[in-house]
Amino acid sequence: MTEAKKDYRELPTGEAAAAKDETEVVGLKPKMTLLNGITVIVGSIIGSGIFISPTGVLLNTGSVGMSLIVWIASGVFSMIGAYCYAELGCMIQKTGADYAYIMVGFGPFMAFMRLWIECMIVRPCSQTIVALTFSVYIMKPFFPNCAPPDDSARLLAAVCILVLTFVNCWNVKWATRVQDIFTGAKLFALAVIIITGFVQLCLGHTEYFTFENTEADITKIALSFYSGLFAYNGWNYLNFVIEELKDPVQNLPKAIYISISLVTVVYVLANVAFYTTLSPAEVLGSEAVAVTFANRLYGYMAWIMPFFVACSTFGAVNGVLLTSSRLFYAGALEGQMPEILTMIQVKRMTPTPAVLFMAFLSLAYLGSSNIFALISYVGFATWLSIGLAVVCVPLLRYTHPDLERPIKVNLVWPILYIIATIFITIVPMIAAPVETGIGVGMIATGVPVYFLFIYIRKPEPIKKMLRALDGFMQKLMMVCKPEKPASL
Repeated sequence: MTEAKKDYRELPTGEAAAAKDETEVVGLKPKMTLLNGITVIVGSIIGSGIFISPTGVLLNTGSVGMSLIVWIASGVFSMIGAYCYAELGCMIQKTGADYAYIMVGFGPFMAFMRLWIECMIVRPCSQTIVALTFSVYIMKPFFPNCAPPDDSARLLAAVCILVLTFVNCWNVKWATRVQDIFTGAKLFALAVIIITGFVQLCLGHTEYFTFENTEADITKIALSFYSGLFAYNGWNYLNFVIEELKDPVQNLPKAIYISISLVTVVYVLANVAFYTTLSPAEVLGSEAVAVTFANRLYGYMAWIMPFFVACSTFGAVNGVLLTSSRLFYAGALEGQMPEILTMIQVKRMTPTPAVLFMAFLSLAYLGSSNIFALISYVGFATWLSIGLAVVCVPLLRYTHPDLERPIKVNLVWPILYIIATIFITIVPMIAAPVETGIGVGMIATGVPVYFLFIYIRKPEPIKKMLRALDGFMQKLMMVCKPEKPASL
């Protein structure tokens, strides 16, 4: 011990600090400020949704006026859900967010089902949607008067996924640089759209802002929320890194209020901008609303919009791959995910197994190129599981009244959120029984997986086989369990 202390004194100041840091207990440390928290939420929410969802919302509402109401209501709905998550996040400060909350509130089976939904449906399916959006936008200038060929769109989406899979497997710094560069692209594209919209409003282009042809079928209105809420998906991502946020009791609710309010304003203004120029028929007939908007107004500079939107969606695909390993790690801590998915490549220091697993599932979802059907699968699964997490607020008030609650929301808010969740998950079953049926079927596949591989005590021969398979995969990918898994 004496020699160790002497070594520290003899080292230069910077080296001594680094050496001391290595002796500290490894764990998540609060490094994120309020500004960091806001950028995490805003960066997670704003992706491809605002560029593809206007068509889906209008398709099921029928009028521009009602579609704008759905966009505003989706922002308010997300705000209420995030407010409920603030209580849960400050009460259960564990990596995994709603997975951890459901584990405490409902036990391992329901927690596994949430994990299964997220890992097998929501993340890979969302990645496929964004990759398809990337391919549609990047090809739109070459097919200005018709939809790009379906097979070409899927092939280009697969190339996008594979290129970013390589980047994330090869070098983490490359992946973070890609994220930084392409995040700026989407903010620039939205700024251009909104400024153009203000100019158009000043010129008196308000003829499309009416409630004519509003859909009378309430089930269709409910279905429109899937597209609207898809664009807001990501508001709960800060809860996944709650342990790394400084003063979460103060900063978590502030980050939620500021970021979701900002995103709601941006989304509504972007939609207003679209409808200052494009008629409802033009929006419904376009697979790339922002490109059609640019073609009408920007002349020979119209190419900038598909370029920047493609950059935005390219970065969003990268973001899903970059962040997935944390969820796998949280599940593995509870013994509910294969251990290999938490491992890193020994030379490249990248979460190669998790990245490859995500890429494989995303490529499988490319079997369907219907973006709005995929959004229905994701919407049903996402809001069902998030609604279950919000149920934990009143449930834990009853079952765990002794838990410390630095933030205590009025029970009116979770009750309203739960009622709204029931509305947007049950009612669309009538309007889109095939899509929601497929979503239910995909969720149900997790039940036999849980009982066969987690609940039932596996015989020794099966354990031996699984260990052998695990060892083979480790050698094949040259991966091992990290010493500091929380830094992934």
